Order: sequence, then C-alpha cells, then structure tokens
Amino acid sequence: MTQLNNHNLGNLSADVGVPSYDRKTLTPGIVHIGVGGFHRAHQAMYLDTLMNQGEALDWGIVGVGVMPGDKRMQQALAAQDYLYTLVVKHPDGQYEPRVIGSMVNYLFAPEETEAVIEQMADPEIRIVSLTVTEGGYNFHPVSGEFDLDNPQVRADLANPTQPSTSFGLVVEALARRRTRGIAPFTVMSCDNIQGNGDVAKRMFGAYAQARDAELGAWVASEVAFPNAMVDRITPVTSPTDIDELSQRFGLEDVWPVVCEPFTQWVLEDHFPLGRPAFDKVGVQVVEDVEPYELMKLRLLNASHQALTYFGYLAGYRYAHEVCQDPLFVDFLLGYMREEGTPTLAPVPGVDLETYRLTLIERFANPQIKDTLARLCAESSDRIPKWLVPVIRQQLSQGGEIERSAAVVASWARYAEGVDEQGEPIEIVDRLKAPLMAIAAENRQRPTAFIENRELFGDLIDSTRFVEAYLAALSSLHERGARATLEGLASSKGTL
Repeated sequence: MTQLNNHNLGNLSADVGVPSYDRKTLTPGIVHIGVGGFHRAHQAMYLDTLMNQGEALDWGIVGVGVMPGDKRMQQALAAQDYLYTLVVKHPDGQYEPRVIGSMVNYLFAPEETEAVIEQMADPEIRIVSLTVTEGGYNFHPVSGEFDLDNPQVRADLANPTQPSTSFGLVVEALARRRTRGIAPFTVMSCDNIQGNGDVAKRMFGAYAQARDAELGAWVASEVAFPNAMVDRITPVTSPTDIDELSQRFGLEDVWPVVCEPFTQWVLEDHFPLGRPAFDKVGVQVVEDVEPYELMKLRLLNASHQALTYFGYLAGYRYAHEVCQDPLFVDFLLGYMREEGTPTLAPVPGVDLETYRLTLIERFANPQIKDTLARLCAESSDRIPKWLVPVIRQQLSQGGEIERSAAVVASWARYAEGVDEQGEPIEIVDRLKAPLMAIAAENRQRPTAFIENRELFGDLIDSTRFVEAYLAALSSLHERGARATLEGLASSKGTL
C-alpha cells in the first residue's frame, strides 16, 4: 500500500496519472473558498490539466475552509501534501484515477483568520474563487436581498478585521488591498446559481456597503465578478470509494473524489488581473454565459429535483436506478421538452435534444452511485432557484406546468418525513423544522406547503398552478409516486 504524498508520486501504479510538472515550482495565484468534491473534480482539475501542459504554474490554489466541518478536509489534505486522487467512473465500469497537484496549501479560517486575509491581500493572488453552495450567498430566496440580520454577518460588521464569514474575509482582504494600493482580485463564483457572478457582486457589495459606504462604492466599481456555468456530477466520497482505490491501485488516499466523465465550464472573460489559459483545456470562454447557465439550471439541476423526490418515495435510493426506469425517464424528458426547454433562448453551439438525452445517460451511469439523499438535500435553496422560475415563465406564456407542479408536490410529500413504505426520511435542509411542520398539515390543509411565500412567492395566487399542485399531491397521498407518474403520462401532462 502506497500513501499519497509528494515523496511517493514516483512509486504509484502506472495506471494512476500523476502531475508531470514539478510541484515545488508552483506559486499561489488563486484562493478558493469552499474546497469540496466539486471544486476538486472541476476547477482544480482544469488547472492541473493546464499545469501538465507546462502552463499556469503561477496559478496554484490555496484552499480556504470557513465552515467548522472543513477542518477535517484541511487535515486530510495537509497530510497528503495537498494531493488527492480524482477517479473518473465510466458507465462501462472503467476507473480512471489521476492525482491532482494544483492545490499548494489549505487554510482553515476559524483558526487562521489573519493568514487567510493576508493570503488574499497578497498581490500575487489575482483570483478568489468560490464554491460555497447555493445557500452560501446569504440572500432572501424571494426578494434576492442580502440578509444583514444574519447573526454571523452582524458579528463581522461589528468586528470587520476578525471576520468569520466568506463575505467578511473577502471584503477585509479587498479593503487591505485598497489601502495598500494593490489592484483588487477577481471574485469568481463557481456555484449553481443563475447569474452567479452578478449574485456574488450584489452580495459582497452589500456587505461592503454596510461596512463602509466608500468601500462599498469601490467594490462595486473596481472588483470584477465574472459569471460562469459549471457542470460535473460529483457524488459525496464514500468509504467504498476509498476502499476501491486502495484495492484496485494500491493507493492510500484518505479523501479521494469521484466523478462522471462529463465536464463543462462556461466562463465569462472578465479578469482584469489576468487568468489561467482555461480555454486551452476545454473551458468555453464566452461573452455571455446566461444561455448556457439557464440550460443547465433548468434542464440538469431542475431535472435532478424532478427525479429525486419521486424516486425516493417510490423506493429507489440512487439516481441511476431512477433513470433506468422507463416511467421516470419519460417523466424527465417530458419535463425537459415541454416545460424546461420552452423557457430557454437558443444556446450557441448546443443541440438541446442531444443535451437532454445526454443528461439521461449521465444520470443513469451506474458507477457514480449518486444518492437521492444528496439530491434531496437543501431543497429550500434549490427549488426556488431552479424550478420556480420555470413555473413562473410557463404560467406567463401559457405553457405546460403540470410536471413542474408535480415536482413541487413530491417535495411537499417528501418533507412529511416518511416514505411510502412507512420508513422515516432524514430531511437535510437549513429549514428542516419549519418545512416539516408545514408538510405535516398537507392532508388537512393541502395548500399549506405552497402558501410559504418565502419559498414560492405569489404562486399560491395562481389558480392554474394550485390546481395542478393539489391534483399531484392528492394522487401522491392516495396512489403513490409511480401511479402519479403513470397518471401524468396517460393524460399527457394532467392528472
């Protein structure tokens, strides 16, 4: 068994790819906040690929953990010289392991606050990137306004030089650069939010404005926030993944990351201090990201929500199981073709029917073992951003909404916390308690769930949506998930 670290790179199996560059020559150019599986399978992978071509050696990544749980990741990566294994799992069972070397350090902000701020204030840092999840931007799901009442935000504003949030850390670093006459770094969001760069600009700008009006104006005028669309299915690393890497390749890695073969990154070219030559390794660098991101959010992400609650209620536990069931595939394609796609503008260079079919193939990859529990998590941050806009636009243009309304109903049924076999469901959501309390009223007051204007805005005022939702929820209660989908299919979109 070979432990993963710099010293042992030359001793690994020939089947394991390793960096072709000398890692000792890397220097930091990017600070990344939120080092999870997706970042390691995506942005860090693209940089490693570029470095293997002899480029971007001055763009090494310094990871930053902000959440208490990030300490474990920091310790795991530090013990391996910040190396980790990326395992691409192909549908035919082929494993493609590769050691990623683009990360040069990892700082745990709760214990190294000053070091994190000074790292970002360093003139060599030209990009600060983010994967902090949909819920990490601290904005109201309906109004979109920054939440200044968040206790952590309030604490940071009261003591701005000792912050605990990503907003406080980034803005303090920007303030120091401004004071020192150093040009600001670019803030690059890599999260699944429509207009993620625009959202980041509003949220970080709002924090800066609340801290100091002049600083807020400077951030608004001088800091670049490019938009991006990112895509790669990356399930949570399981103990089985660690064991398989060890057994197949004799490699001891305490926290590898697994992913599908498909990867996509569409990036707005707005980097005043420069950027790595991402376009040389497959990144689509464009002037306007919006058509691509809407395609992904409303077809891929919303379809994940469409399959996950129905699938879980019906007894499935993995996405590939759901997408090997023709009934569910027909439902997903029906949603994508008849409800999601009509809300999209043409996407340059993309055939949408091919894209839709490719999504089904990706979801059905049995090697990924993407759990429905993962896809069901944090729904209150996902449904309002990915599916509710589809419903609104379809209502406004007289399009079909029955499948989308059924997805909302399946979430409401799932939030009751018991599946169709009577087994308890572990709800994972920042709003778990209030959601379950509301869902408990589903049978006595069927509109209770969608009366939540914090999540659904004024959809409760739409008679057409309410009727479609109630029909689906009633069917879920009386007949179950499969029969509900069969009813939708037989009536071509209505129950």
